[in-house]
Amino acid sequence: MIPHDKLDQIVQRLEYLEARLSAGADPADIARLSREYSELKPVVAEIRAYRQALSDLAEAETMLEDPEMRALAEEEIPALRARIPEMEQRLKLALLPRDAADSRPAILEIRPGTGGEEAALFAADLLRMYQKFAERQGWRFEILELSETELGGIKEVVARIAGEGVFARLKFESGVHRVQRVPETEAGGRIHTSAATVAVLPEAEDVEIEIPDSDIRIDTMRASGAGGQHVNTTDSAVRITHIPTGIVVTSSEKSQHQNRANAMAVLRARLYDMERRKAAEQRAAERKAQVGTGDRSERIRTYNFPQGRMTDHRIGLTLYRLGEIMQGDLTEVTDALIAADQAARLAEMEGQS
Repeated sequence: MIPHDKLDQIVQRLEYLEARLSAGADPADIARLSREYSELKPVVAEIRAYRQALSDLAEAETMLEDPEMRALAEEEIPALRARIPEMEQRLKLALLPRDAADSRPAILEIRPGTGGEEAALFAADLLRMYQKFAERQGWRFEILELSETELGGIKEVVARIAGEGVFARLKFESGVHRVQRVPETEAGGRIHTSAATVAVLPEAEDVEIEIPDSDIRIDTMRASGAGGQHVNTTDSAVRITHIPTGIVVTSSEKSQHQNRANAMAVLRARLYDMERRKAAEQRAAERKAQVGTGDRSERIRTYNFPQGRMTDHRIGLTLYRLGEIMQGDLTEVTDALIAADQAARLAEMEGQS
């Protein structure tokens, strides 16, 4: 049973926000109040629907004592009793604490792991998969830094993805992705196993991660290579080193000003992610079964091309439509991961109550 005083507090908070916004809040507060209001409004809608169903059930049960209304009550009561547990479950999900970063844009980083050139080619396949998924969602996908191999593989890529609910849907992608397939360069037809690492970081706001100038060293580089399609060439590459942590980020767009902005955004995201992971590790000590801790060393998924199979090891999900998944059809996968995370958090919340 959900405590009614907690529901009262949420409804009262929404009414307070409505009053503040209607009265013309301070311009500096409008964005924050509007964001909180938009988050609470669907929760309050679930609360009101749930309370209305409880009220309807109580009224129907009193109608049983009225001979003229008894037949109608006997018809309504089973439907209400069946519907209320479903509504209560939906309300519990709505009441789960939100990850403050869920609505943020995300910084996506992909790097090849073990497997040489085949790992670099698989990293390029993952990049295309996420690009196509972003297109399906109507998100904006912007590559900030890309280093390719001569065969079209990827040494490293950093991208920014913006849109509605980006981090909420992609945050469980962080980890080691393993591929099993016959490389194009393999004459004997043997299946090789290689891997790539994916990191999805919520973009930090400037006010959250303040970086003093004394903590960074900025180097402007003239990058050049032997030429060719897959070699970056620019006179304005920027490398920023965060001295306290040793984190190094680079950006090689044509504009030096844009490079600095891109590199600082990636640096903030990495520092913000470090803080989030520290907090997550503390919580994980109190919670055994947790989907996607964001541990980069965790092998989270296998893509088996000969069998056309994708398996997510964290939740035991296996799908035999690898071709569609690699074309960006990730909705079933991300939905399952979100549902598993919600179920784990619900079990934790109910265990504490």
